[in-house]
Amino acid sequence: MTVELGKKVPNFKLPATGDKDIALSGLKNKNVVLYFYPKDSTPGCTREGLDFQANLAKFKRQNTVVLGVSRDSIKAHENFRAKQGFTFDLLSDKDEDLCNQFDVIKLKNMYGKKVRGIERSTFLIDDKGKLRQEWRKVNVDGHVDEVLAAVKTLNKS
Repeated sequence: MTVELGKKVPNFKLPATGDKDIALSGLKNKNVVLYFYPKDSTPGCTREGLDFQANLAKFKRQNTVVLGVSRDSIKAHENFRAKQGFTFDLLSDKDEDLCNQFDVIKLKNMYGKKVRGIERSTFLIDDKGKLRQEWRKVNVDGHVDEVLAAVKTLNKS
């Protein structure tokens, strides 16, 4: 079942950095920015993560948790997180359950070959667990500012 704007997002639970599991149900009364990215330690994914990290205090002031999601292992996530100094958690979706729920697995062209991969996408879930906004086929430049503006607008309403 895939998520729909304006509807409650079904609970999910995934292994995360910091040797823990994170469940949506455990983030009640907070907005959640869930951003899906293709691969740890690649240029675009690093830039996107660094942009979220640079604005993390602003998200926290808006009662918002930022979580990154990819199919990489927890070990790869821990290395990526430590190297880049991320203080937010990264979730490992090895079985693609959450990726499928949010419909972010797409056929992509890599050097002329079709490969299945995560299409860079971000989702804003409000403090009641409803999906409020989605960004698909994300361009990294300026994206985090857009998400932050959407969070501020959501909090005003």
